[in-house]
Amino acid sequence: MKKGLTKWFTGMVIGSLLLTTAGCGGGSAPAASSGSQTGGAAKIGVVSYLTGGGAAYGQSQKEGLELAKDEINAQGKVKIDLIFEDSRGNNNEAINAVNKLVNKDNVVGIIGPTLSGEMFAAGPIANQAGVPIMGTSTTAEGITELGDFVFRNALPESSAVPQAVKKSVEKYSLKKVAVMYSSNNDWAVSGYKTMEKALKDNGVEILATETFADKDTDFSAQLTKIAALKPDAVMVSSLYQEAALVLKKAREIGITVPFVGTNGFNSPELIKIAGKAADGAVVASPWYPGKENDKIKKFVADYKAKYNNKVPDQFAAQSYDALYIYASALEKAGSTTDRKKLRDSLATIKDFQGVTGKFAFDDKRNPLMDATVLIVKDGQFTELK
Repeated sequence: MKKGLTKWFTGMVIGSLLLTTAGCGGGSAPAASSGSQTGGAAKIGVVSYLTGGGAAYGQSQKEGLELAKDEINAQGKVKIDLIFEDSRGNNNEAINAVNKLVNKDNVVGIIGPTLSGEMFAAGPIANQAGVPIMGTSTTAEGITELGDFVFRNALPESSAVPQAVKKSVEKYSLKKVAVMYSSNNDWAVSGYKTMEKALKDNGVEILATETFADKDTDFSAQLTKIAALKPDAVMVSSLYQEAALVLKKAREIGITVPFVGTNGFNSPELIKIAGKAADGAVVASPWYPGKENDKIKKFVADYKAKYNNKVPDQFAAQSYDALYIYASALEKAGSTTDRKKLRDSLATIKDFQGVTGKFAFDDKRNPLMDATVLIVKDGQFTELK
C-alpha cells in the first residue's frame, strides 16, 4: 500500500507540472464554455489499458464504447466522437493521456482510466480542469472523493465483495479461509481490505494472509503454506493474469476448495489462462449475460455480430452503459461542449436502464445498482445459486 501511495503522490506531482506547462493552471482548459448540439459532435476522451498485461480489460472497454457510439450516432439525438489514448496500465501514461485530452483535444468529458491506481493519479487533473471523468472499472475505495467532476459506473468493491463473500459463506458453510492479494496495486490492496472486513463481518476466521506483486508468476511458496492449513476457501484480490496463475498452481498442488475473487476475476481471460483450474472461482458482478432480459439479449447479439462472435464481458458492458449515460447527460445539458453543464447533468442521472441493470448516481457520484454472484462452471460464468 505504501508503494502504491508513493506512486500516486509522484503521479500527482508530475500531473501538476504538466498542467502548469500546458498553461492550464487551476481553471478550465480552453474548450468552449457553452454550445449546442447543432455545433458538432461531442468529443469524449477515453483512457484505456490497451497494451500490456491487462490489455484484455481495455480492449473490452474499447469494443463496448465503439458499439455504443455507433448506435447513439445512428439514433441522431446527439453525436459523439471518441478519442482513444492507451495508458498501458501505467500511472504516468494515464496522466499524460488526460493532459492531452483536456488541453490539446479539448474533450467535453473523459471515460477511464481502466485501473483505480491510474484514476488516483490522473483523475485530479481532469477534476482541476473542470472536465467530467467517469471510471467504468475503477472499483477501489475513495475514487469519487477525488473531486466533484469524478464519477464512476463501476460497482465499488465495498458493494460487490461483501455480496460474494456472504453468498460463499452461505453456500459452502465457510468457517476458515486464507487470503492472497497483490500488495503493490492500489486497487488490489483496497479490495483486500474490503474482503477482510466482509470475512470478519460474517464470522469467518482468516488462517493466513499471503501477498505477491503484479506480474509475479510463481505462487508456489504462498500456496504451499495455505495448503498445509486446509482452509475452506481462498480469497484473492488481484488482476486476472496473477489470479489465473494462482488458480492453476493451487489446483496443481491439490487445493480444490472454492476461490473467491474481487473484480479482477471478472474477465474471460481468467478462464482462458487458467483453463479448467478456473472452475469454482466466485465473483460478484453487475453484469451477467445469461439474464432473461431483452436489452441484454440484444446487446449480446449485436456485440457478437460486430466482434466475431465474442461474448461481451463486464468491462465491455459497463463501458457500453457509460457512453449511453454520457449521451443522456449531453442531451439533457443541451450542449456538446460545456463541461460544467455536462457534469451537472450527469449528477442528476436516475432510473437509467442499462445492460448492467437499473442505475443511478448517489450524492457521491457512485453507482446505485445490484450485483449478481457468479461462479465459473465448465469454463463459463454462471449464477451461483
